[in-house]
Amino acid sequence: MQLNLSKPICFFDLETTGINISKDRIVEISILKVHPNGKEETYTKRVNPEMKIPAEVTLVHGISDEDVADAPTFKDISKEVYHIVKDSDLAGFNSNRFDIPVLAEEMLRAEIDFDMKNTKSIDVQTIFHKMEQRTLSAAYKFYCDKNLDDAHSAEADTKATYEVLKSQLDRYDDLENDASFLAEFSSRKRFADFAGFIAYNKKDEECFAFGKHKGKLVTEILDKEPGYFGWLLNADFPLYTKKVLTAIKLRAFNNKLS
Repeated sequence: MQLNLSKPICFFDLETTGINISKDRIVEISILKVHPNGKEETYTKRVNPEMKIPAEVTLVHGISDEDVADAPTFKDISKEVYHIVKDSDLAGFNSNRFDIPVLAEEMLRAEIDFDMKNTKSIDVQTIFHKMEQRTLSAAYKFYCDKNLDDAHSAEADTKATYEVLKSQLDRYDDLENDASFLAEFSSRKRFADFAGFIAYNKKDEECFAFGKHKGKLVTEILDKEPGYFGWLLNADFPLYTKKVLTAIKLRAFNNKLS
């Protein structure tokens, strides 16, 4: 089944130095851009993370410090990556909780104003877990009847994720072939940021999702405790989370003026 698209969608996968969204860096990125007419484009690059790749991480994805020593940094390729994804929705395997947050951090470090306001994100892992409760390799075998021989190769994982989503649409009649539906279906709790520090309540208001102010309105806390905003900006939170907090604060300030 072909995807029913109103705009391009970029399936992508990252290999990184670890799983810390704020601190770890990309060592490989692969993007499969699928256009509404079915045309496909592939982009794959090794990336110098400008930090050591732990030996235990190399054992997972097979990429060592030597493999990326002469590779470009993410900042070097950030504009071309942004050019590929800027007009597209995004999809991946566990992408809502990991790949998209990491990509956003790298973009912001490269001083590119990466924003997801008009972008839908489809997490194929969430669809899979809701339907079958398995891993990507098992999903590929289950849905496509193929072995994922190059698991943890970014390009192989990206292509497998794309094939799995198409097979999921073929298999499940209650899955709509529509990016908006799939993005909603593959989401968990709605968050204003990628890392899950700021959630939306039932009224679509931003609330803190952690710490002593968990469940409280962001605007209310920033108004009552102005020092808390400064602490958040100086603490070890993801750059995108800080960007969202700043936007909320500016919006509240502008509302007061008007």
